[in-house]
Amino acid sequence: MRYPPIVKNMPHILHGGDYNPEQWIKWKDTIWKEDMRLAKLAGINTLTLGMFSWTALEPAEGQYNFAWLDELMDMLAENRIAAVLGTPSGARPAWMSSKYPEVLRVNESRLRNVHGERHNHCLSSPVYREKTRAINEQLAQRYKEHPALAVWHISNEYSGECHCPLCQAEFRTYLKNKYKTLDALNEAWWAAFWSSTITDWDQIESPGKLGNGGHNGLRLDWRRFTTEQFIDFYLNETAPLKAITPDIPCTTNLMAAYTGIDYARFAEVLDVASWDSYPQWTSAEGNSTIGLRTSYYHDLMRGLKRKPFMLIESCPSATNWRPVAKLHRPGLHKLQSLHALAHGADTVQYFQFRKSRGGPEQYHGAVVDHFGGENTRVFREVADLGECLKGLDDLVGMDTPVETALIHDYQVRWALEDLKGLLQEKTAYGETLIDHYRAFWKRGIALDIIDSQQTLEKYRLVIAPMLYMLREGAAERIDEFVQNGGIFVATYVTGYVNESALTFLDGFPGSLKKTLGIRCEEIDALYPGETNSIEWDGRTYRAFDLCELVHREGAEVLGVYGSDFYAGSPALTVHRRGKGRAYFIAARTGEDFLDDFYRHLTTEAGIRPLFEELPEGVSVHVRSDGKKDVVFLMNFTNENRLIPTEPDKPGISLEPFEVKMLRSETNT
Repeated sequence: MRYPPIVKNMPHILHGGDYNPEQWIKWKDTIWKEDMRLAKLAGINTLTLGMFSWTALEPAEGQYNFAWLDELMDMLAENRIAAVLGTPSGARPAWMSSKYPEVLRVNESRLRNVHGERHNHCLSSPVYREKTRAINEQLAQRYKEHPALAVWHISNEYSGECHCPLCQAEFRTYLKNKYKTLDALNEAWWAAFWSSTITDWDQIESPGKLGNGGHNGLRLDWRRFTTEQFIDFYLNETAPLKAITPDIPCTTNLMAAYTGIDYARFAEVLDVASWDSYPQWTSAEGNSTIGLRTSYYHDLMRGLKRKPFMLIESCPSATNWRPVAKLHRPGLHKLQSLHALAHGADTVQYFQFRKSRGGPEQYHGAVVDHFGGENTRVFREVADLGECLKGLDDLVGMDTPVETALIHDYQVRWALEDLKGLLQEKTAYGETLIDHYRAFWKRGIALDIIDSQQTLEKYRLVIAPMLYMLREGAAERIDEFVQNGGIFVATYVTGYVNESALTFLDGFPGSLKKTLGIRCEEIDALYPGETNSIEWDGRTYRAFDLCELVHREGAEVLGVYGSDFYAGSPALTVHRRGKGRAYFIAARTGEDFLDDFYRHLTTEAGIRPLFEELPEGVSVHVRSDGKKDVVFLMNFTNENRLIPTEPDKPGISLEPFEVKMLRSETNT
């Protein structure tokens, strides 16, 4: 299918970046005008304004100065550049911190921060909410009819938490609404352990470094509460924007690897998902691995809404906050940008357009260097990409056709991070998800990465590694999916706890036992370097880290352990239930097993890759509107690669870091 463009009446790939013109007001008659010329020369059609401009917009309480922003908005319109207009709440003015210290956060040691930096505000503060809403209303009223206004960018990189008395009170209110009674709360938190029973709501404190951090039920609820606080703060910010400019989409820039917010829940209030992507190319990991990880994060962000997203920040060259600010090698900028489009982005945007002269990010890569002008390597690469993007209007709104889903659940990750057992800090939920994802990425088979609360009926194959916590309705949706003919894959450490992190008392994997046809009795944590093996389909594969001991309760044994006291016991099972099948992988395995296993499963499910074999470091991804396909072939290596096609045909060659796009009519 094809979705509407992100910006109404602008069916183009959005190409632009964060622009901080208030830093250059003194030179506006020269630099601003030069920036408009350079933006057009680079093929830029959108710029982000106002992100950290609160002091420039409101230099004193209630005294607004929009003259400079008026001039910029008019300049954008005159040059046919759309404005992604930011709300300035990510960094508050000094006058506000001085007059209203309650707006500053309190850290987990119960110490109030001083003014400065970003994201240093209390989400519960009535003053901060009032001031934020007031300036957002001013912005919306002033620019509601402005032809440049295209998207609202709300705040910036929501993150962190506040432990002030206001937030403590809100946390208690959240818990009262959730549990109703202290008896219910104490049972959910298993508070009799360590004599932690709560006898008065006012005894509840957020988890912190000074104590009160021992119970995972408390920590889980604090993280859920913090997510809801961010959502409520976002809704407070967007209320005047939605009321005054209802047709302008609102978003905020997410950070895919950040785990402090349940992004699946947060995405419910976004009009479009957007994220900041800063892959560290030419690092020790190698570009193929970086391409894999970045693909995973793009698919994770696309999966939040299951439709095109915004690449709202990226870097055309060196990222200054990296320990090693490595330059992008020639060709990598184009590769990383088209890579995002291949995975569902409808924008390529940067931080930043012009390098700051001072401040923490003065050496962060930018379209326009301190040198100024267009005569730099980076500018030429951006301009080359801009020219390429002009020919990709047909890509806008295209869907990503998928038949397979990988379940990534932020709350499951929280629970696993708190788990005291197994391998402690090496339980590796995130790495395990990428291990399973890799087997598909290497073959050019697309996946949706979804939350355990999302629907499953559109897929043939669903994979849920380490689904430790079974949230409400998840097991029932999975069982229905299998009985209706779907193929489901689970692994070790599945179905141990409920949403309060209380273990199931009728055996693991909890309410998935009937689906999987097994009962898990024990799990063996192996020392570093210690291994077991799985014998399956005539081959022996290495098993390491975690080996679960499984009993059959209806499932068929496909593979067994090779050694130790559980040699010969089930290590790989399948349970035929209804019209479908549910598989269980009992141990952590290497890449070879996952490659072979998923090749077998996709063949069984009728999921075929576009190319039977792909060279190492080459990725294939497709976007389609149901009538036309655009196939992206991407080489993440610094060597030539050849993709075999039909017998006796020369194949498709790719130079280092090259991207090729093939268009074809679909067979449907």
